[in-house]
Amino acid sequence: MNLSVAKNRYYNLINSIVKNNKISHAYLIEVDNYEDDYKCIMDFVKLIICSSNDDDINNMIDSGNYPDLKIIEPDGNSIKKAQLIKLQEEFRNKSFLNNRMIYIIKEADKLNDSSGNTILKFLEEPEEDIIGILVTTNRYKVIDTILSRCQVISIQDGIMNTDCDENTLNLLKFLSKKDDLFINYQYICDNILIDKLIAKDILASLESVLLQYLNYCSDKNVYCDQNVVGILSNISTDKIIRYIAIIEEEVKKFEFNINYKLWLDCFFAKLIEV
Repeated sequence: MNLSVAKNRYYNLINSIVKNNKISHAYLIEVDNYEDDYKCIMDFVKLIICSSNDDDINNMIDSGNYPDLKIIEPDGNSIKKAQLIKLQEEFRNKSFLNNRMIYIIKEADKLNDSSGNTILKFLEEPEEDIIGILVTTNRYKVIDTILSRCQVISIQDGIMNTDCDENTLNLLKFLSKKDDLFINYQYICDNILIDKLIAKDILASLESVLLQYLNYCSDKNVYCDQNVVGILSNISTDKIIRYIAIIEEEVKKFEFNINYKLWLDCFFAKLIEV
């Protein structure tokens, strides 16, 4: 089966995480579609629980009969506090199979303040061998305090039949040339990345455009704004992937009480170093 660039990147990442025993206590996975991308989530679960690919365990997971895997879905329009209290009570017991215990929260953007505060204890004080996987179609709709405590992984293809907006396109032009990024730093601060809220939206758009371009590189039938193609055509795939990683890592810092000017200085320094 042919996979998109984003999904290939995802599978390479999760295999590396498990192989090198770098499993975090909490992930937020950003998907295009819950139904279509659910297999990607479950493949990660299987790797964590059984890296040796045990057919019996994999069949238990596929059939929904694995006792140490709990899946939370919205009850109506939101995820309720009571659902998470029940989850915590169940996870107070030891693993049935002496393995890692995993909970998945689908549509994590439907956590409200009450249920969000309840799950924060798992995220702030992680217990050994309890792993959370929160799933959403838009990380920026997830409560800030939750987002900041998760390792974010995106498997969104970024395939949108829309053109790049002016601010994102201008930032992309500066990004394509390190000297322009440095020379126009003050202009970018004053006219594009004016404050944290605006920066959050523009950087989300920039990441989506970069992913869109990577998909275009692997399949020329995929739509990509030709202005974007022209700008990025001389930049290596490895460098674009590095830009995406920096954006994902740095935007998480917005959730803390940071000095925005100092954050911009650090962010630009990392981009220029690529």
